[in-house]
Amino acid sequence: MAQTTVTRRKIYVEGNRPDVRVPFAQVALEPPNEPVRLYDTSGPGGDPGEGLPPLRRPWVLARGDVEEVEGRQVSARDDGRAAGRAGTVTAPEQARVLRAAPGRCVTQLHYARRGEITPEMEFVAVREGVSPELVRDEIERGRAILPSNVNHPESEPMVIGRGFLVKVNANIG
Repeated sequence: MAQTTVTRRKIYVEGNRPDVRVPFAQVALEPPNEPVRLYDTSGPGGDPGEGLPPLRRPWVLARGDVEEVEGRQVSARDDGRAAGRAGTVTAPEQARVLRAAPGRCVTQLHYARRGEITPEMEFVAVREGVSPELVRDEIERGRAILPSNVNHPESEPMVIGRGFLVKVNANIG
């Protein structure tokens, strides 16, 4: 019986912008087949105490349509009861959050309707293997969404829609 060895490695594909680097899992196949690129959602890894790097923060700030404000006081309740039982409750601190500047809108739908292709749209276009223009058009027409909260810049952009790889966002709650 023939043995098959699967070789998988993480690679990054750049978009048109040098700061758009999209992760893929590249799987080597038996010759004469070319390697296959798969949607990679493993994330960058890291220390849970430090959190993930804010991948999208420079993109959000560069648009110039947000302002930083004092958020509410962070409390032990935010970590849930399980954290309290485990003794891992974070110390109370004052959160700094972003919000839309007066008279501005900070949604991907808003940018799409203005004809803008954001770095987030380019990121998902590379991941999906389509043009950034198609992503923008599908969002503008309401056939896709790109959930992208300015206060969660650590999240990798993804698009949800009938014409894309992700059909349903199960991360509800």
